[in-house]
Amino acid sequence: MLHGNVLTPDGWRLGELRWEEGRLTALPETPVTPEDNDLPRILPGFLDLHVHGGGGADVMEGGEALATVARTHARFGTTRLLATTMTAPDAEIRRVLGAIGDYLRRPSPDGAGVLGVHLEGPYINPGKLGAQPSHARPGVLEEVESLGRLAPIRLLTLAPELAGHLPLIRALSERGIRVQLGHTLGSYEEGVAALEHGACGFTHLFNAMSGLHHRKPGMVGAALAHADYAELIPDLLHVHPGAIRAALRSIPRLYAVTDSTAAAGMPDGDYRLGEQAVTKCLGGVRLADGTLAGSTLTMDQALRNLVHLGLSLAEASDRLSRFPADFLGRPDLGRLVPGAAADLVVMDPGLNLQAVHVAGRRIEGDPHVTDA
Repeated sequence: MLHGNVLTPDGWRLGELRWEEGRLTALPETPVTPEDNDLPRILPGFLDLHVHGGGGADVMEGGEALATVARTHARFGTTRLLATTMTAPDAEIRRVLGAIGDYLRRPSPDGAGVLGVHLEGPYINPGKLGAQPSHARPGVLEEVESLGRLAPIRLLTLAPELAGHLPLIRALSERGIRVQLGHTLGSYEEGVAALEHGACGFTHLFNAMSGLHHRKPGMVGAALAHADYAELIPDLLHVHPGAIRAALRSIPRLYAVTDSTAAAGMPDGDYRLGEQAVTKCLGGVRLADGTLAGSTLTMDQALRNLVHLGLSLAEASDRLSRFPADFLGRPDLGRLVPGAAADLVVMDPGLNLQAVHVAGRRIEGDPHVTDA
């Protein structure tokens, strides 16, 4: 049981929130304006659909690294996540997906729940790698299906302009795999065609994709003109606040991700991102040549950043919880309603994190507390 200002799909309610066996059973009914009191703000837990690492560990390491990543992000309010891979040789990807499959059968009891895999590459454009290693290649359905037998692939990023990818998008969509467009040099027209074939989102919008020009709208233009969903990294480093505001006005269910690396939750220093060596400094993570290489963002800071940009707390919460849950087709996550998972984030009026519950279980240890 928790008492405070509870954010429900029908607005803020004041009173007690209850759960049993990891599921919500009762919500308060009294409407409230949370700014009128100093009680905690109780929000749905955050869903991060793009996580490469955290706490010094990288998803591509497999094994115990996955538990470290899950525990680290839970400290910052993430209650569910997708373990996100890097472009790599086939044998390496198979090794990692096998490790993720093993982890899902014996998950850490004190971390965020891992919902499956976000396969970011290798089916991307070698001319738009960003921080991805140079192992890009076109995809084929049989290979994706083989990988999916090792661990459940919930989301897959690809470049739609590569040969054979439009029919691949349709086939993947028919099999329930969400397809996002990213690491792409594709045109506006190729982006629209991909959406017509079943693609349903864009990976780290604006980053590693053809940009918007008024006579050549590019992949960004396709997203702004046609997308219902897209992910974006709101660390205020990857995307200018003005571009974030433009995307918020254009894409109804724009949602936040961290694209976090092993450096998330860690001090400045040297870390790994797949086979790449990266350095954390000045709030960012970069390759030796200065290329941005994922982020150090955590979801509690993403929430504060969106509020700083002018969103209400309820609007910001939707973009960290309800919208990514809807994108995955999980109505039992990302909202506080009877029967939903008791995934909860408790914050003080300054939006400092006070407690995190995953399926009703409080994450042990001192919660991460950061100045608003």
